[in-house]
Amino acid sequence: MSNLTRRGLLKSGAVMGAGLAAPTFFTNMAHAYTNAPTGSSVTLGFNVPQTGPYADEGADELRAYELAVEHLNGGGDGGMMNTFSSKALKGNGILGKKVEFVTGDTQTKSDAARASAKSMIEKDGAVMITGGSSSGVAIAVQGLCQEAGVIFMAGLTHSNDTTGKDKKANGFRHFFNGYMSGAALAPVLEARYGNDRNAYHLTADYTWGWTQQESIQQATEGKGWNTVNNVLTPLATTDFSSYVAPVLNSGADVLVLNHYGGNMINSLTSAVQFGLRDKVVNNKNFEIVVPLYSRLMARGAGENVKGIFGSTNWHWSLTDDGTKAFVKSFGEKYGFPPSQAAHTTYVQTLLYADACERSGTFNPCGVAEALEGFKFDGMGNGPTEYRAEDHQCFKDVLVVKGKENPTSEFDVLEVVEVTPRAQVEYPVDHPMFAGGDLGKCNPGA
Repeated sequence: MSNLTRRGLLKSGAVMGAGLAAPTFFTNMAHAYTNAPTGSSVTLGFNVPQTGPYADEGADELRAYELAVEHLNGGGDGGMMNTFSSKALKGNGILGKKVEFVTGDTQTKSDAARASAKSMIEKDGAVMITGGSSSGVAIAVQGLCQEAGVIFMAGLTHSNDTTGKDKKANGFRHFFNGYMSGAALAPVLEARYGNDRNAYHLTADYTWGWTQQESIQQATEGKGWNTVNNVLTPLATTDFSSYVAPVLNSGADVLVLNHYGGNMINSLTSAVQFGLRDKVVNNKNFEIVVPLYSRLMARGAGENVKGIFGSTNWHWSLTDDGTKAFVKSFGEKYGFPPSQAAHTTYVQTLLYADACERSGTFNPCGVAEALEGFKFDGMGNGPTEYRAEDHQCFKDVLVVKGKENPTSEFDVLEVVEVTPRAQVEYPVDHPMFAGGDLGKCNPGA
């Protein structure tokens, strides 16, 4: 349990030995399910990257989780509970039980993430697991939660596979995906850079990178672009010079960096050091595109992000009431604005709690039923729907670019277009999402 940090009080009688105890099953209204809370509190498991290439996102996710718990328990100003279209949450915990939590370090590794989630379920009695900043981790933990009979509220996971071939009935994703990034970005890239472009892709070698690259390639080729090459890069890579150097003689005039977190910061820095942004190729200014952006990444990359386009799930500069409420709460507590990772995990926590309240139970099948097809607003993304058929949220997507004249270290991205939901939506049987079976909810009993 070395990777597990306890926050708040744990359930009385939790097993503290080295071995993992079997999950405790209780009966509620004649239906048994995993870890049904019997005392005055309920425990949630927050499983985030506290080490590894996505640790910055993990740190911000934990901040947001702590804020969500504070608001659910009646502390602070309530944040988005005041703007959320559903009014089921009362600030008295969840179903009258005080919300407590444990945390784990995914290390941005699937095996480590499963181990920490397993410990939180079996040893600490967590009735819901949430978190993560890697799609490989999310898919692994989602599968574990399906087997264990608890709800998984995915954190930052952008692979098409999370709600595609690897979707599960016990798993739900608020974050957008690679297909949506491609659908939002391609029209903007065509308008800014034309339709006669040659793109070279560097791609993180795991499920997110693969599906992000496939999505942006298909979308840009639909606008007339040509794909010169796609080179896979290991997630553990820190020096990208050997991957960037071949771009110079490839005939490409656009470099697409399908990287995230520290990987994106390092690969973009390497591309700038090689002078790519100053090159003219095929009588065109060489351009760089980062399909998935975050404010944390942009801040880490500094001036290198200026003018570079990408997409994002949410941004703190939006002016809707939900965003303003969240930014105010987060800023007053931590002294700086939240990232999109913080936003999606905060929202997921409130959505889970709200589903429990609306269904009147912690039984994962009751919670899942309350989430499926749920339409809501006031959470920073405009009108949103949790589609019942695949548990994917559908909402507007933001196209952003690195700000030319930032006013602070946090003011590094500007929203250039809010892409409407209709433009990024796709049918359940779309080929990029085929092959999966949602299956049936597992209560664990």
